[in-house]
Amino acid sequence: MDLPPGFKEKLEKKKVCGLKKSLYGLKQSPRDWFERFGKVIKLQGYIQSQADHTMFYKHLREGKIVVLMVYVDDIILTGDENLELERLKKTLTREFERKDLGPLIYFLGMEFARSKKVEVIDKEKYQRLVGRLIYLSHTRPDIAFAVSMVSQFMHSPNQGRFDAVYRILRYLKGTPGKGLLYENRGHLQVDVFTDADCAGSVIDRRSTSEYCTFVGGNLVTWRSKKQSVVARSSAEAEFRAIAHDICEVLWIKQLLEELKVASPLPMKVFCDNKAVIAIVHNPVLHDRTKHVEVDKHFIKEKLENGLIVMPYIPTVEQVADILTKGLPKKQFDDLVSKLVMNDIFKLA
Repeated sequence: MDLPPGFKEKLEKKKVCGLKKSLYGLKQSPRDWFERFGKVIKLQGYIQSQADHTMFYKHLREGKIVVLMVYVDDIILTGDENLELERLKKTLTREFERKDLGPLIYFLGMEFARSKKVEVIDKEKYQRLVGRLIYLSHTRPDIAFAVSMVSQFMHSPNQGRFDAVYRILRYLKGTPGKGLLYENRGHLQVDVFTDADCAGSVIDRRSTSEYCTFVGGNLVTWRSKKQSVVARSSAEAEFRAIAHDICEVLWIKQLLEELKVASPLPMKVFCDNKAVIAIVHNPVLHDRTKHVEVDKHFIKEKLENGLIVMPYIPTVEQVADILTKGLPKKQFDDLVSKLVMNDIFKLA
């Protein structure tokens, strides 16, 4: 290192100059630079890692994070919050001379490649869309089953599940005026259509229970819900579904009584499983249904009390089937019409 021009003549031979700051190339320069760099980054709210002092990170709201890694004077920025990344870039530009090389390609002799086949899934977007569909399904029973399926994967969406959500949205876009029609049909008969899709879930083989409850021929309640335990047979799945559905009609009966509205008895529970109907009417104990005795005796009690009857209905006419599984278009459209759903724009 040489003295600047003009200083040699003024200084004696045995005197030296003291540097007021580090210069590039000195032994202590990298350490001094890193200390200053660290102070600037920490002032932005970043924490220096104790496991690797060359890494700084900042936790943001909703579980998001931005990470900065530095090797000598090469810096990598990564994270899932674009606004914070841009703000950090501006800070680095203001405090240091830097050059943005764009997306990471080469670093420490390694080449980083990206594949277009692997798509980034926005979990928050999936949750927002499904949340809105759940809200809409409160007045659109025709999408209740589809929404119940996509809502099972709120924390593990993938492209296929996104496609299913978009398909529901396309259906809604094609039927914007579809709504429930309530008419005075001169009676308040309570009817419930109940069904169960035995072992329908390919993930855990749990069954799905569903029901549609009509009062005076108007749809008032409906639900599609996965059962909490695995059913070993279709009869077992049906027993659990029917017992739950009877609780629903008993609640409706109590509500009507409080309002002093007369509803004829017995209430009808339509089932498309002849074996289940035969078992609940047969006083003989069946070995295959010992583990669902509580549900079976609950159903039998309501039958003997005259609160309900269980007429058989063919599967093709089972309205609740629309809440159990995906159906062919013709069958789906037929069942939607039986739900008394009409285009409200045409009615106006």
